[in-house]
Amino acid sequence: MANRILKIHPNDNVLVALQNLAKGETIIYDGSEYILQDNIGAKHKFFMQDMQAGDPIMMYGVLVGKAQHFIPKGGLMHTENTKHAAESYEFKPYHYNWIPPDVSKFEGRTFNGYIRSDGRVGTANYWLFIPTVFCENRNLDVIKEALYNELGYAVTDKYKTFTQKLVEAYHKGSSLEGSGLLDIGTPNVNSDRVFKNVDGIKFLNHQGGCGGTRQDAAVLSKLLAAYADHPNVAGVTLLSLGCQNLQVKDFIDDLKVRNPNFDKPLYVFEQQQSQSEEQLIKEAIRTTFLGLVEVNKLERKPAPLSKLVLGVKCGGSDGFSGISANPSVGYTSDLLVALGGTVLLAEFPELCGAEQQLIDRTKEEKAAKKFIQLMGAYSKAAENAGSGFFMNPSPGNIKDGLITDAIKSTGAAKKGGTSPVEDVLDYTEPVVKTGLNLVCTPGNDVEATTGKAAAGATLILFTTGLGTPTGNPVCPTIKVATNNALAKRM
Repeated sequence: MANRILKIHPNDNVLVALQNLAKGETIIYDGSEYILQDNIGAKHKFFMQDMQAGDPIMMYGVLVGKAQHFIPKGGLMHTENTKHAAESYEFKPYHYNWIPPDVSKFEGRTFNGYIRSDGRVGTANYWLFIPTVFCENRNLDVIKEALYNELGYAVTDKYKTFTQKLVEAYHKGSSLEGSGLLDIGTPNVNSDRVFKNVDGIKFLNHQGGCGGTRQDAAVLSKLLAAYADHPNVAGVTLLSLGCQNLQVKDFIDDLKVRNPNFDKPLYVFEQQQSQSEEQLIKEAIRTTFLGLVEVNKLERKPAPLSKLVLGVKCGGSDGFSGISANPSVGYTSDLLVALGGTVLLAEFPELCGAEQQLIDRTKEEKAAKKFIQLMGAYSKAAENAGSGFFMNPSPGNIKDGLITDAIKSTGAAKKGGTSPVEDVLDYTEPVVKTGLNLVCTPGNDVEATTGKAAAGATLILFTTGLGTPTGNPVCPTIKVATNNALAKRM
């Protein structure tokens, strides 16, 4: 029976099904019998006692919801009988005593990274193309098409081959549904890279820079400056139209504030000051090529694990996320912190219900109160938009057992491990302290990974139970599956 159900915390009043359980089954746990009143799908929960309307539902040892009406012992938790609820939180003096894990077998270990002039270490060596405004996206697309194949960075070769097979079959009048068409092999991508020490050329197409509020343009400028200054970035080509809200000067000013000693190659091209579009594109390609020649001279060198800045993320979460993958990543976080490294935990809407635990773990009162202020402001903004944290779980989350935001959030918070919180950062603020940092970002996968990279994450561990392709242009992203079936499919 032990491998069929799980009680996460002694204070919980629900049990988690680790496999499908049938209505009418008798489940025995800790000497008590539970006759299932419903079919309980794997990842879902059933109640350990009769529940009356308003009774608290406890999971992970904290409040995650309240019963909407009477629910019998052995009944399934679902959206019709459970309402989101979470405990209130506040700052209060608290001494948090953390016992770090034993890291003796990892001491002295290194990773091969790119050591920058300011001592930070990148896990990759990318060249970045940045548009100051969406008007330049088309030019970036043209440049990307010109560079990717010729320099050996194309990642679509196998799909081009597949399309060619379809065209050939079409012209021959052959079936387009044969399984043999899918067996096209995988070309050895990047084997003919011209610049062996440049891991990629990245294009940050976006839809901002003009036409919105000046505040949006200001935040975008800080975000792009953060990417330019990122340890994984070796050089930058900036394309500007000229008349947009986000001026080149704004970007340069933000870059200087972020890093007064910025010394990477930075090439700026403004279209409205160019002779023609063709001249702009050719000059951008030529100049960037020269820059690539220089940054290709950089080589990976051993660096201590303390130089890693690890972003932890979850997306496409399921009912196993807070049980398997997230705690595993959390333990990794603790190991890295104990080794002197840095961890970034974000997605503030998905910390709902775990606030008090995080506040109690925060070392400094100022940082704790900043976390409270940011959480409150975010919650209020959601409510002003006619929404709220309670609406965070997606249909896929709910289908796979994450019935309330507090269930999803308390499981998501496990990625941060158990170490003390050293600092709290707003969106685009850079990390300056080693250890665990909280970064205010949305739960949206793209916006969250973007925020982590902007804060300085050089590697992201991304857990998922349902599967997601989301990564980040400048930050290598490793997916961690919550279950074996997904791990095999991904």
